[in-house]
Amino acid sequence: MNATVLLLADGRFPSGGHAHSAGAEAAIGAGDVSDHASLERFVEGRLFTTGVVDAAFAAASAQHCANLAAARFDVLAAEYMARTASARLRQISLSLARQLLRAGARTWPSPLFAACDTATGGRTPQPIAMGVVAAAAGCSAHDAALCELHHLVGAMTSAGVRLLGLDPFEISAIAARLAPTLDALAAQAAASATDDPATLPAGVALLHDVLAEHHATWEVRLFAS
Repeated sequence: MNATVLLLADGRFPSGGHAHSAGAEAAIGAGDVSDHASLERFVEGRLFTTGVVDAAFAAASAQHCANLAAARFDVLAAEYMARTASARLRQISLSLARQLLRAGARTWPSPLFAACDTATGGRTPQPIAMGVVAAAAGCSAHDAALCELHHLVGAMTSAGVRLLGLDPFEISAIAARLAPTLDALAAQAAASATDDPATLPAGVALLHDVLAEHHATWEVRLFAS
């Protein structure tokens, strides 16, 4: 693994993800997550539903960057949004993408950013942004998918520490146990990177969509999502 991948995967990379729990705060509020075991089940469930989708679109976006003249960021964006039922989650995805693209453009200047922005009319979903940033940094489609999954796990597990006071050592152990799953899902995503965007995974987590809408109505919350 090269150092660039480590930089992009680092939680300190200014992509705005620190303000989001990837749905963990809403799940904690609903009582679905209350301890280490329930948090691990929640994270694993997300990985095999929406996580698979996010990884596939991040990998496909990075792959499209390999041939900029034929890249269809607009199609990728439309297909991804069609798989996101919650209006709140669509809004969050666009917001996270803007921050990620801003940080990526400053760190790894590339014509890819302007091309993506023009194609999507400035409405780029977060996984597509991850693929573009990864490609601009010289990373592969597999790297893009792995970073996407890594950030998803990090958002949910760190929320467990901040909201429930869970043991950070056990949280690290959860992430370590899930590492082989991330590797397998990233490989799966990379294998589908050249597929027609319409055939990419379309897994859903309906309760996650419902809780996201509910979370948006809270008067007091620690995370934006």
